[in-house]
Amino acid sequence: MPDRGGGPTGPRIRVGRPSRRARTLLMTLGVLAVLGMAFVMFAGFWTDWLWYRSVKYSSVFTITLWTKIGLFFVFGLLMAAAVGLNIWLAHRLRPPLSAMSMEQQSLDRYRMGIAPYKTWLLLGITALVGLIAGASAAGQWRTWLLWVNGVPFHKVDPQFHLDVAFYAFDLPWYRFLLGFGFAATVLSLIAAALTHYLYGGLRITSPGARATAAATGHLSVLLGVFVALKAVAYWLDRYGLAVKSSDFKATGDWTGLRYVDANAYLPAKTILFCIAVICALLFFATLWRRTWQLPVIGFGLMVLSAILIGGLYPAIVQKFQVQPNEQAKEAPYVEKNLKATREAYGIDGAQVTEYPGRTDTKDKTALRDDADATASVRLLDPNIVSPTFQQLQQMKNYYAFPTNLDVDRYSKNGRNAGDQDTVIGLRELNLEGIPKQNWINDHFRYTHGYGVVSAKGTTADANGQPVFTESDLPSTGDLGTYQQRIYYGEKTTTYSIVGGPQKEIDYSDDNGEKTTSYDGKSGVSLSNPVNRAAYAVAFSEPQILYSGAIGKGSRILYNRTPKERVEAVAPWLTIDGDAYPAVVDGHIQWIVDAYTTSNGYPYASRTTLGDTTADSLTAGNNQRAVMAQQNQVNYIRNSVKATVDAYTGEVRLYQWDTEDPVLKTWMKAFPGTVKPRTDISPSLMSHLRYPQDLFKVQRELLTRYHVKDAQTFLSGSEVWQVPDDPTNKSGNAVPPYYLSMKMPDQKAQAFSLTTTFTPNGRDNLSAFMSVNAEAGSSDYGRIRILKLPTSRTVDGPKQVQSQFNSEQSIAESIRLLKGGDSDIEYGNLLTVPLDGGLLYVEPVYVRGGGLKYPLLRKVLVTYGGNTAFEDTLDQALNKVFGAESSTSPPNTGTGNPPTPSNPTVQQALSDAQKAFTAGQDALARHDWGAYGQAQKDLEAALKRAEEAQSRTGGGKSGSTPSPAPSGSPSGRPSGSPSSSSGG
Repeated sequence: MPDRGGGPTGPRIRVGRPSRRARTLLMTLGVLAVLGMAFVMFAGFWTDWLWYRSVKYSSVFTITLWTKIGLFFVFGLLMAAAVGLNIWLAHRLRPPLSAMSMEQQSLDRYRMGIAPYKTWLLLGITALVGLIAGASAAGQWRTWLLWVNGVPFHKVDPQFHLDVAFYAFDLPWYRFLLGFGFAATVLSLIAAALTHYLYGGLRITSPGARATAAATGHLSVLLGVFVALKAVAYWLDRYGLAVKSSDFKATGDWTGLRYVDANAYLPAKTILFCIAVICALLFFATLWRRTWQLPVIGFGLMVLSAILIGGLYPAIVQKFQVQPNEQAKEAPYVEKNLKATREAYGIDGAQVTEYPGRTDTKDKTALRDDADATASVRLLDPNIVSPTFQQLQQMKNYYAFPTNLDVDRYSKNGRNAGDQDTVIGLRELNLEGIPKQNWINDHFRYTHGYGVVSAKGTTADANGQPVFTESDLPSTGDLGTYQQRIYYGEKTTTYSIVGGPQKEIDYSDDNGEKTTSYDGKSGVSLSNPVNRAAYAVAFSEPQILYSGAIGKGSRILYNRTPKERVEAVAPWLTIDGDAYPAVVDGHIQWIVDAYTTSNGYPYASRTTLGDTTADSLTAGNNQRAVMAQQNQVNYIRNSVKATVDAYTGEVRLYQWDTEDPVLKTWMKAFPGTVKPRTDISPSLMSHLRYPQDLFKVQRELLTRYHVKDAQTFLSGSEVWQVPDDPTNKSGNAVPPYYLSMKMPDQKAQAFSLTTTFTPNGRDNLSAFMSVNAEAGSSDYGRIRILKLPTSRTVDGPKQVQSQFNSEQSIAESIRLLKGGDSDIEYGNLLTVPLDGGLLYVEPVYVRGGGLKYPLLRKVLVTYGGNTAFEDTLDQALNKVFGAESSTSPPNTGTGNPPTPSNPTVQQALSDAQKAFTAGQDALARHDWGAYGQAQKDLEAALKRAEEAQSRTGGGKSGSTPSPAPSGSPSGRPSGSPSSSSGG
């Protein structure tokens, strides 16, 4: 063993190889590390396969996997072969003797150093570039599947007269192939040049020729291939003009050809294509001529032509031909853009009707009756009342409702969709409310939510609380019998292990906790030790491997949010931001709208989904954000309706748009994954609705594309905007609202999705837009736009809200309502077209004091310049129109049920009446101290009445709520303040 160290008299340090034991240990650790990494990769693959198999969409996993593997190996091998072949060829063409120079002597040392490892070095380089290229190609699996399975649109673009499928399915794949070709050529050129230089084929400082004939020929061919690919790029660029985005001063973002594109860029690309072909041939000719003189001259001319023909000439055309007469020159191309954009976004059938914005009807009673017939005004705002649902129906801290509830339709008995707008939410599991959080509680005992809670959307009870049609725990009411356990929901973001020896907490009642054990077939079995080990690694939770709580029958549930499940089984779909629940055939089903999109529709303007679908509700709420496969699109269809069973987790995809070629293409790529539309049951059909995100995309496009005349479009005089939410200070767009109403040309109310428009930069109203949202209707999806006159102004939502806030009597009442520590919350400002005018209705909620949840206290209504601020909608409508309805029974509105017979309730109501009278007297005397005390007494009496009513069953869904003291449905005089506690 050699010694190394100091001088003859210095210390000697013995350095040697590690001992056999150390080498064995290091080798063992290395093998274990490799095996560990291999098992981690295996765990990811295996758990994905098990999950897809458990949801019965294993074909999605296998088709996607084999497509990625195929692309990886094909293009990885092609890249490796291209680079490796050119390195081998450059080495083979090396000169037999290198020139004797300092440069070559320096290179000799490198040549000798790598000589023993040439084969391994070649394999290493080719393997590296092959892996990188293969990984990049595998990411193009969607592009490949669209190209190989593409079906025609049966629509052609107006410039080249090619089917839209060429731009949507073919052109993206051709561009990928072109990019791959460029990458392979450039890498091969660099590798060949370096090899030639290393072995003397290329010389920089050596005397004599700079390149051998063999190196010249080899590199010339590669340069010729590069220029040939550039010629192909020029040719594809011609078609790319039809889907090219550009900044157009007259309209902003623009897609498609303009005058300068059709008359300058298009011929320029054709000329450059011809020049590039000639230049490529000159490079290939170097094989015989052995000189670069002509190809270099040709390449220089191509570059110069690209600058002059491809850059300077279009700029001259734009400056001297287009700008002096822009509207006339661009009008034909704008018309193509208008037509294509309207088709691509499904807004070509939008019906625009002139609407006066004011009424000529003099009969007050007729107007009052029409108000009832035109709309079932939804006073219960699903985006406000979630805390009220939480307070009244949470029951246990480990349950919770979503921040934004949903609106659906149910008939009087609640079992099917009908004419009653209903606010609905699920009592989902809230892990943060578990009494004691640990691994067993979080994942074994508390596993699911329980029950539906629903309330009438058009009314509230005498206390401002929702009138529940389904409530309590277990939930009872109008919805009948259904599976109430909720294992899959918007709040179930963690995994649960069910079905094993550990019992789950079902719910609690007066008799204590009830337990259950999941008997569904959902999830993946953990009885197999391999599965347990794989999930222990995948979830970084070793207890899964050895915990005694897991045994025979144990199954792991994950990927549990509805949007997440649909996105996983259909990774080619874009998922709407709002999944909503419905009770269908004895099961709670999450209904998820899904879209097919494309970014290759010729002439159609692009939109960014994330921006277009944002509003005051999505701000800061990722659960309501759209899940987009591609964020920028210029074609969208609501092609799929999906359902997720809240108990079993079963995912079903239904074909909704039977004409969509993009969906047909994906159905061809993934056969059997999407069920035909005819499989949708009538009970499910009755709960389907027009999706919000599609509506928001369409309304954004309609701010400009409601006009069909190119001159008007270019002038920008008719540009609208979506107004900001007047009840929200975030500065975000007002969300669209669901409510049952009828437009002027409709004979009956229909469940609709509505929005308003204002002129660009102004607050008055430009238009009102509605779409029929009833899926079972023959009129479903029809967009109606009422266009307001431009010769005079009609108040928009922001102006109406300002009027509400500035009117002295209303402002005073609101100030009194906000007395003490109470807060005012404005509900959705609903707009309803009525007899030529516009009816605005806004519920007003009070939250404060001991009541930490909002209660409906007032209703704001305005029509034709008349405004009312009353306790009930009926009272407000009567005041605004100066007449009572001839069709409604007395004392209707937000709810005035008959007096109950319960003595305790009667006594409490008698006390409430006395407190109310005392408050009125104090109000007349302006004795605010006495008035505040009277309001506290009133609140206490009403609370006693409510508790007594609940104890006798009145709190259950469908029960009759407590009446208010006479004189006011809410227990307060019109315009009077609430108590300091907000009651």
